[in-house]
Amino acid sequence: MTIEEKLKNLYKLQTTLSEIDELKTLRGELPQEVEDLEDEIEGLRTRIDRIQDELSDLRREIADRTAVIEESKIRIQRYEEQKNNVRNNREYDALTKEIEILELDIQLNDKKIREANDHSRHKTEEAMRYNQLVAERRADLETKKGELDEIIAETKEQEDHKREEAKRLECTIEQRLLNAFKRIRKNSRNGLGIVYVQRDACGGCFNKIPPQRQLDVRMYKKIIVCEYCGRILIDPQLAGVRLETEEKPKRKRTTRSRKTAE
Repeated sequence: MTIEEKLKNLYKLQTTLSEIDELKTLRGELPQEVEDLEDEIEGLRTRIDRIQDELSDLRREIADRTAVIEESKIRIQRYEEQKNNVRNNREYDALTKEIEILELDIQLNDKKIREANDHSRHKTEEAMRYNQLVAERRADLETKKGELDEIIAETKEQEDHKREEAKRLECTIEQRLLNAFKRIRKNSRNGLGIVYVQRDACGGCFNKIPPQRQLDVRMYKKIIVCEYCGRILIDPQLAGVRLETEEKPKRKRTTRSRKTAE
């Protein structure tokens, strides 16, 4: 395959891929919005799960402290009964001291239970807010997905046809040149890997191309790339592009008025 044929097929491939990109732009920001909503919902669900774990820990803590309080009350009751059967003041004082310690322990556990209940109430309210937010985001997600699916359905047949055409064209291009083209296209902001020379400049970065390099492009002897942006260059005529020639404005002749001799 000659350089001329390679460039022709490469430009046809570029045109087809650009048409696919145009079909994608019809979707606008919807794909990104759908992805953002899915990520947000996933983040909210993670927070809710974390809150549920914290609530489980708080319920477990409340149950454990309640059990400790009940056990302390039983021990206090037993010590009170033992106080009636003491034989000396030392035993009485020891039992009284144990009862005081248990009562302080009960007060401390009561305080911790109240704090845990307050914390649990706040966490429950927070989980309810997140659940409500998840419901709202899911409703938005369903709406956005519906709009996106509708647009995709409208352009699917055309896009599939263009993709098949692109695959067919790729088979006509040698792998090394195709890889280079894809790499250039991926790194360019507008997705152009091959451009034609327009007004003595690169059609991708619009930097001026020296006359000798333009001549090399028109000769089709080798693959020429722009020395500024790295895009492959093709002659407009070979690309089948008809450029509009600008007519230079004609200069108006100025006639100087001559003084007539009196």
